[in-house]
Amino acid sequence: MLIKIYPENPNPREIERIIKTLRDGGLIIYPTDTVYAIGCDALNVRAVERICKLKGVNPQKNNLSIICSDFSNLSEYAQVSNTAYKIMKRNLPGPFTFILPTSSRLPKIYKNKKEVGIRIPDNNIVQAIVHELGNPLLTMSIHDEDEMIEYSTDPELIHEKYAHIVDIVIDGGYGDTTPSTVINCIDDEFSIIREGKGKLI
Repeated sequence: MLIKIYPENPNPREIERIIKTLRDGGLIIYPTDTVYAIGCDALNVRAVERICKLKGVNPQKNNLSIICSDFSNLSEYAQVSNTAYKIMKRNLPGPFTFILPTSSRLPKIYKNKKEVGIRIPDNNIVQAIVHELGNPLLTMSIHDEDEMIEYSTDPELIHEKYAHIVDIVIDGGYGDTTPSTVINCIDDEFSIIREGKGKLI
């Protein structure tokens, strides 16, 4: 199903439709402030396992990332030092993924590596979804290195490719081709793991 949502003013009725799908364990593809991503309710272990299998990701070996709506409940999902909080507060919402130690609230599937990526994208659609869901979203880029760029930025082409795999593809306009900047914040010696769209301030 392809659903058109305007970023400037997301339609509450359409957002509620997406929330119902997520609560039922469904998978969605949605825009962020970088590339289009595939996601599910991050606390629904079965849905998380579905995405990991779909993307060929081993949660024992690969870091998983989640999208939070704001800073209010961040500490429920990750351990944030004062230094990490300050740098995140300056740069979020924005095109960054901060790698932090997991907290006890996340299901065991996230804790095998004891780290989790945290995103708060500057995109009204995904922020509205996460806010209404009340849980974070597991998030993975749909972009594959061997794919044409056009396919991963055009929602209609994304829908053609993934319609039989996911429950909803959100058309929020054309996506970007540059992923988020990834910062390791496991200790206070921060390091940039991947240079992306975001420039730290």
